[in-house]
Amino acid sequence: MGARDRIRSFFVENVGKVLTTVQIRKVGGISEYGRRIRELRDEEGFQIKSLVDRADLKPGEYVLESLDRKPVLARTITPQLRSEILERNGFSCQLCGAGPGDPDPFNPNRKVRLHIDHIKPISQSGTDDRDNLRVLCSACNQVRSNVQPPSETALNVLAKIRKLSRTEQREIFDFLKRKFQTKEKKKVWTERFCWKFNGSAPADKVIEFVK
Repeated sequence: MGARDRIRSFFVENVGKVLTTVQIRKVGGISEYGRRIRELRDEEGFQIKSLVDRADLKPGEYVLESLDRKPVLARTITPQLRSEILERNGFSCQLCGAGPGDPDPFNPNRKVRLHIDHIKPISQSGTDDRDNLRVLCSACNQVRSNVQPPSETALNVLAKIRKLSRTEQREIFDFLKRKFQTKEKKKVWTERFCWKFNGSAPADKVIEFVK
């Protein structure tokens, strides 16, 4: 029995129960459990929900809501289409910028692989149209179902930062760290100031105080 079969059986045996990635990884015996879950949803129609679908679920939690399966669309990503998307995206992950053969951040002994990902999942009426396809590395593909994807602007910035030298990345990190630490300090100062004046101070005085 393959990993996908084991994970499928585990969900079916625990329908309606919240399962964690730790349990699923252990049952499947693989690290890329996220890909198998998407296959069960997109290719077999299982109604497996995550944080993206239900606000009551935490990151790393899944639940098979019902044994009823949704209709699925036939997969039509041909080798030619796959090559086209890979070339269009510069043979790099559109989330982190990783290329084929780069170290896997979850396992230094492994190299990442590139996959063709549906921006809008098949389970949510997504299609195989070129505009709905992008390249993801195996690491980002593994965790994608647990997170809300960032905006396209953020993706472009992250991809550029990923390709910079370590020194340049460190400069960006230090800048953002100083920026958000300063904002946090201003927030504390503002709260103290408002408390001092029983919350009745005009906004212009608060701004003047925290400058």
